[in-house]
Amino acid sequence: MAQDYSARAYEREAARQAKEAKQDYLDLRAQKAALLNTQLELRIVELESILTARVVQPIKVDFKKMLTERDYPQLSLGTLDRPLTKPQMWHPDRPNPLISWLPWVASGYRRRFEAARARFQREESDYITKEQARLGEVMKTRAEHEALVADLKGAESERLSKVKAWMAELEQGVPDVLQELFERIQKESFQNLPKGFNGKGKLAYVAESKQLVVEFDLPEFDSTIPRVKTYKYVKASDSIAETPRPEAQRKALYTSVVAQMAIRVLHEMFSVDYHSHLESVVVNGFVDTIDRGSGRDIRPCLITVRTTREIFEDLDLARVDPIACLKTLNASLSKSPAELAPVRPILEFNMVDPRFIEERDVISTLDQRDNLMDLTPGDFETLITNLFEKMGLETKQTQASRDGGVDCVAYDPRPIFGGKVIIQAKRYKNTVGVSAVRDLFGTMQNEGASKGILVTTSGYGKAAFDFANNKPIELLSGSNLLFLLEQHAGIDAKIVMPDDWKDPATNS
Repeated sequence: MAQDYSARAYEREAARQAKEAKQDYLDLRAQKAALLNTQLELRIVELESILTARVVQPIKVDFKKMLTERDYPQLSLGTLDRPLTKPQMWHPDRPNPLISWLPWVASGYRRRFEAARARFQREESDYITKEQARLGEVMKTRAEHEALVADLKGAESERLSKVKAWMAELEQGVPDVLQELFERIQKESFQNLPKGFNGKGKLAYVAESKQLVVEFDLPEFDSTIPRVKTYKYVKASDSIAETPRPEAQRKALYTSVVAQMAIRVLHEMFSVDYHSHLESVVVNGFVDTIDRGSGRDIRPCLITVRTTREIFEDLDLARVDPIACLKTLNASLSKSPAELAPVRPILEFNMVDPRFIEERDVISTLDQRDNLMDLTPGDFETLITNLFEKMGLETKQTQASRDGGVDCVAYDPRPIFGGKVIIQAKRYKNTVGVSAVRDLFGTMQNEGASKGILVTTSGYGKAAFDFANNKPIELLSGSNLLFLLEQHAGIDAKIVMPDDWKDPATNS
């Protein structure tokens, strides 16, 4: 009977343990689904916070830290810092006076005394040798430490001098120094983007227009936006089921990511321009992907925006809706970024100063390239006319303008997009003012032209860009002109102003 009871108790315990094990397994599977949901939620929050995360924690250059002199290593002598123990003479016990007169007692004492003195002399000699060696090592270590600190202080002094010079050049607006600063910021920004962003981009500062052109890579839609909305553990099938995220939600989130990235880049670049050298920033966002119809690699532009410091600093980025904000900035945002519907960049990056595009042997080509400023007015007019002919326009040159440039009426033969085009070119040393752009716009209206192009050997100011904004006008700077000549006419030219060059008087 006792045996039957024991067997039933064992069965009940085994059943209880099996039930607990099953429940533990079910709990574990449910926890896994919960973990997947948590990771999913964090990913969505991360993507929704691309802009606000940067606004809350803006990138800053810590000039104070850069100018703080480093700490130098302290001298550490270790065991050398402790002097050796000086030996003491050991005196043997004197014999009892009552028997000290005995010859053998006296001689024994003398032997012990002489032995003690000899031992002391040996120990003292050894002490002196070792102590002198210790002091020598102390002096050597001190000298090495002083030399090390002197070298470090020299290097630190040189570093601080370079930092101060860099800061002074930054304040003065030296183009290469500004370029370096913006590149640093772009690199640091890429290191703090969500998973899936490849961290690629480039930028160029165009000194003549005080304009920064930034190009960055966007992540692909499918690899960035989660396809799953929620995970749920299904006990009946012992599986984790996925509820798909509606495509409309995925596309909306991707559009938001594109918009946030563009505004984030604008924010970063304007915020580190501490001395207000930037008047405007152009941002283009591209994505490297595959055309599913042809299988070819493509790189469509999904967002392009140009804005000025004055306009951008008036925004409260902590409260804006990214897509609505881009509309305020008159940006061109793809109608469907997820479907790779492209937009035309406001300014192509490869039309910016070629120094920032590719390495070239400037020394070997400097004297071989034609200087546009050395051409006669007639040659310059012919050059510009031929350039736009090679770009596909049907040109007709008009009477030469007073500023040594060219006024040209051209026709774009393309249906729908084509029409009459007014081209004006100005060989200027200084920034072209807004009056030249107004004059071009007035000529367009008088001529009934559909587009106007203003080309200069210098650059344009903020007022000129502001006036041209939302008008069918293209402003091409000197670097743009050099690029177009090389790409379309095969002419490798340069722009070097003669010392005595004077721009014509304007009312800008």
